[in-house]
Amino acid sequence: MDKLAAANKINEFLQSVVTLGGLRFKYRIVVDPPRPDDRNWETPDILVDFSGPDAPLLLERGGELLRALELLAMEMLHLAAGEHERISFDCQNHRATRLEELRIAATVAAEKVRQTGAPYNFAPMSSRERRIVHLALRDQTDLRTESDGEGMRRHVVVYPADYKPAGGKPATRTLP
Repeated sequence: MDKLAAANKINEFLQSVVTLGGLRFKYRIVVDPPRPDDRNWETPDILVDFSGPDAPLLLERGGELLRALELLAMEMLHLAAGEHERISFDCQNHRATRLEELRIAATVAAEKVRQTGAPYNFAPMSSRERRIVHLALRDQTDLRTESDGEGMRRHVVVYPADYKPAGGKPATRTLP
């Protein structure tokens, strides 16, 4: 992927969205952004950061519009699923906040699994968010994580490391 050409295509796309949508937000596109110390696993080639009076619209409903714009940009650039991490959209430090929420949720789930000995299902989430949960628990030798489900229902399950289901698929609980 030619990063500068991709950044220009994203800029053209976002200009259209802002103009045609009558939106009042600004965005900054950074090619090869610096990597935050706490996110050394995330190395996007292009970071798009939004601000402005209408920026909170991007974060409503759990950042649904922000994720939708990011997904549209990835589709427009014809990025394969394995390349989605090359583009990152953010607004008002939403990504760092969500990262912390997922780390806390992973810690809570780990404790529930340790207390009950039963697997624990997270709610469905994006591949990036599933990856964060997997990474948050990767050093827990008494636990293991797996992604389960298909498409929009794909989620993370935390298991005791030695868990073996008795005759079929195990009963699991969902993290609230």
